[in-house]
Amino acid sequence: MIDTTRTDISAGEERLCLDVEDGIGVLTLCRPANLNAWSWESTRQLGLFADRIRFDESIRVVLLRAEGRAFCAGIDVTAPGGAITGRSDAERARNYYEGIRWAHERFAAFGRLPQPVVAAVRGYCLGFGFELALMADIRVAADDAVFALPEAQLGLAVDAGGDLRIAREAGAGWAKLLALTGRRLDASTAERRHLVQLVTAPDELERAAREVATEIAANGPLAVQSVKRDIDAYVDAGLAAALDRTAMSAALTLTSDDSREGYAAKGARRVPRFEGK
Repeated sequence: MIDTTRTDISAGEERLCLDVEDGIGVLTLCRPANLNAWSWESTRQLGLFADRIRFDESIRVVLLRAEGRAFCAGIDVTAPGGAITGRSDAERARNYYEGIRWAHERFAAFGRLPQPVVAAVRGYCLGFGFELALMADIRVAADDAVFALPEAQLGLAVDAGGDLRIAREAGAGWAKLLALTGRRLDASTAERRHLVQLVTAPDELERAAREVATEIAANGPLAVQSVKRDIDAYVDAGLAAALDRTAMSAALTLTSDDSREGYAAKGARRVPRFEGK
């Protein structure tokens, strides 16, 4: 189950780490050995760091980056406590619904930071990795970045609102194409569809993203935060209600027979046989 009471991060269990440099809070995904795959614990730590950053006057902008060759390859299916249990299918679905709502609250704390967030994306940016990048205000991608929402291929709904944010940025048609097929998107196409703002060579990614962050940090913090808040108020109208529907859809699909078949098929490297139940 999810540990919602701890407020510490044990040594060796870091999923993210924070450094502050010249007004920039550098928030790093730091599990490169497993391609920074995401877990409930990652979500807990993201919420903790969001709370730390929010009132830190020394942080004027956040640079979200990752160690290693991938930004985030999606959900870590090997993480302890990954599956939520219940005494019945109904209770399990309820527990997933509440767990996903809890996760949405952590994501909201991050996405609604007063400080703008600039994401630097390289390599795989899949599933939740793509959804996390979409929570940033500005995305800078290396030209080797690969984006996808493969959840439907496993019999799952998209659970963190990534499809909603794609609809906001690129239109409903692109959101449906990517979320319904699981197709992968290269960096140049993502830029053309307004899902990425800048594309650079991989060895230029850190410099380019930091340059954007530095430009933002040099401006008046009250003005910068006001601009972010005003734009978000406009583009996020209706998002809260849609995310609640997303949590219910995710809970139902996570507890379905189809999802069990999807994961089994992926593990066996075979085509899944979905029955819609």
